[in-house]
Amino acid sequence: MRLDRFLSNQTPLSRKALRIQLATGQVLVNGKIIRDGQFEIDDFCTIQLAGQLLPSKPAMYFMLNKPIGHVSATTDPQHPTVNQLFPPSLASQLHYAGRLDRNTSGLMLMTNDGTWSRILTEPNKKIAKKYWVETANPICQQTHQLFADGVHLMPEDITTSPAQLEQISANQAWLTIYEGRYHQIKRMFGKMNNPVIKLHRHSLGNIQLDSLLAASAYRALTLNEILDSLPEQQKALYTQLRS
Repeated sequence: MRLDRFLSNQTPLSRKALRIQLATGQVLVNGKIIRDGQFEIDDFCTIQLAGQLLPSKPAMYFMLNKPIGHVSATTDPQHPTVNQLFPPSLASQLHYAGRLDRNTSGLMLMTNDGTWSRILTEPNKKIAKKYWVETANPICQQTHQLFADGVHLMPEDITTSPAQLEQISANQAWLTIYEGRYHQIKRMFGKMNNPVIKLHRHSLGNIQLDSLLAASAYRALTLNEILDSLPEQQKALYTQLRS
């Protein structure tokens, strides 16, 4: 939103009076004097007019330990949703950054910051997603090579980006992928006729699920966790706008 439009919505001043306030340096955005009414702001900027702080909403960032059985949605007619794990007043403001299937547990990131969630979910960012996987049958060596080369999926007619498979035991492994296609991991193992029976997301980018967080519990992200999730060129911006 343009700064002058925000000021017009938030104050009783006329356009002429607002132009004077801008020209005389009476408007601060995140602590800096801004004289250009066309300056673009977002919902979370801190804005002062003649020393008075104008209302703005705080940015919120949470990690949730999603339990099995909840769907990644704000509402659903058949199943409980991840938003229902938050108080109603909070749930109505949040959306998820990176969905999980109903029968997958683990790390979900919830926020009201659309810019941040888009950064985390844009396909071209290739952000790593690490999962713990348990399969019905032993994981064979050919699976390692197939995943490293990329798995061809239909009906999309696409090949997945190379993935890293670190075997823990005969039927368990860590799998790191860089996409988030529909049922991707189950379909990848399906190519080897090896059904996935348990799937748990451990991390998204540099954010790891807090080991002390019980299933269905959530906590706010620290500033360092928020910054660690971002590309280098955007960290300085978020330090200024979101701290």
